Amino acid sequence: MTPAITALKRQKLTFDVLEYQHDPNAPSYGEEAADALGLDPSQVFKTLLVSLSGHKSQLAVAVVPVTNQLNLKSIARALGAKKAAMADAAVAEKTTGYIVGGISPIGQKKALPTVIDASAEALDKMHVSAGRRGLEVALAPSDLARVTRASFFDIRD
Repeated sequence: MTPAITALKRQKLTFDVLEYQHDPNAPSYGEEAADALGLDPSQVFKTLLVSLSGHKSQLAVAVVPVTNQLNLKSIARALGAKKAAMADAAVAEKTTGYIVGGISPIGQKKALPTVIDASAEALDKMHVSAGRRGLEVALAPSDLARVTRASFFDIRD
């Protein structure tokens, strides 16, 4: 049980948990999940933390397909910040309570502004980390937005 799964159960949302054997040598956590679980990579999303300047919150969460890169200008625009940069991994781990490669947008230690790439809105289900390497959760994009208080915006390159 992870904080992400606990939060989803507490909200009484419909979701599926998928587990696979994590390979510590995998070059990309998200692509590893898609391959190991036989999922369409465009439906598997990675959770990234960004550091913002010119915004009341100094950190934010971006959820983008593993097949794409995050567009830092777009995430800054989505949140009304002047600039965005990738957050330091140690800061991301300390702030979320999860380790890199297993950071879930759900159940983080501190609620942060969250933006989900708009491509998710066309999906019935999307997959995100459930809070541990080798553990994914599948849920409706609208449910992810509800539990994380996220907005949808085109934030991918």
